[in-house]
Amino acid sequence: MKKKGGRKILGFMVKEEKEENRGSVEFQVFSFTNKIRRLASHLELHKKDFSSERGLRILLGKRRRLLAYLAKKNR
Repeated sequence: MKKKGGRKILGFMVKEEKEENRGSVEFQVFSFTNKIRRLASHLELHKKDFSSERGLRILLGKRRRLLAYLAKKNR
């Protein structure tokens, strides 16, 4: 992903997909992954931000549960 003026170029594709199927499990996993990446980079700069660290752990758990659900569903 290249940045152009501080905005991601792929952002428009995500918005289009978000409008179509934002409730799907696959999109939720994708969304959680993006949030996890942002929080991880934030925590590298702000090591003592414990509330963000807690939010990261919560998101990791949610994503893990959704991935387990997808694995069972796609057998």
